[in-house]
Amino acid sequence: MLQKWKAAVRKLKEDIYTLYLAYRDPRVPFFAKVVLIITVAYAFSPIDLIPDFIPVLGYLDDLLLLPLGIWLSIKLLPAEVVTEYRAKARQQLLQRKPNYIMAVVIVLVWLLLGFWLYRHFVLHVD
Repeated sequence: MLQKWKAAVRKLKEDIYTLYLAYRDPRVPFFAKVVLIITVAYAFSPIDLIPDFIPVLGYLDDLLLLPLGIWLSIKLLPAEVVTEYRAKARQQLLQRKPNYIMAVVIVLVWLLLGFWLYRHFVLHVD
């Protein structure tokens, strides 16, 4: 069961990266680019349509909206574009090494934001 989940997550990651790579291709129609950009932005956004702390519904958007957006984006793309960029995405994801520097930067940004919110709202210090 765990292997199935890992494979599904890997496929989602590959599909999102495929869409990211395909976005600049001139063969992609305008409407498809709009849907594609919204889907990729939603996938990378730290803000959800429905916050995750809301029981059941919080994860429902991640389980339904994101795969639906990916599916729609891929359906709107020409088949040769999907094939080409899926192969590139697969190759680049296999070669990619973890970027620990960026991970540290993201963690620091979240810690600073948390510290500021704590000071501003809990301690009421400006």
